[in-house]
Amino acid sequence: MTNVFLIRLESPIGRIELLGDDIAVTGLSIERDGALPHDDEPEHSNPLLEAARVQLLEYFAGSRTGFDIPVRLVGTPFQEAVWAELERLGWGEATSYGALAAAVGRPGSARAIGGAVGANPVPIIVGCHRVLASDGRITGYSGGDGIPTKLWLLGHERIGFAA
Repeated sequence: MTNVFLIRLESPIGRIELLGDDIAVTGLSIERDGALPHDDEPEHSNPLLEAARVQLLEYFAGSRTGFDIPVRLVGTPFQEAVWAELERLGWGEATSYGALAAAVGRPGSARAIGGAVGANPVPIIVGCHRVLASDGRITGYSGGDGIPTKLWLLGHERIGFAA
């Protein structure tokens, strides 16, 4: 059995909870309505999660534009294909649900893409906030407080969007 580790950190978008094991970050949750999924559990850190904490704090401070910590994204083959495309996006780069659908060989499946994007287990590090509608609008965000959280992340990375 692999050890499971948990840490929390403060951020401009609320508290963040990181889960991981000895090899990779496996989950990132942003506080919603004052709560995190594992608030009732004590922190149990390891060097990998401490490195992730440092990188996230640097990201929020504006001194880091990319992450180099290992993540493990476990889902369906379709979700994993979508998440692999999200991992290719860098700081300040945006894409659309339609472009993601085309990239994974499923043109016309933007709605299914939205579901996969929303199920991303490691947001921010795997930048699902960088996905917009084809006309540049913000259509939703499943992390933190939803659209206000996405607006903050887009503004932080200077990603333009349509009102």
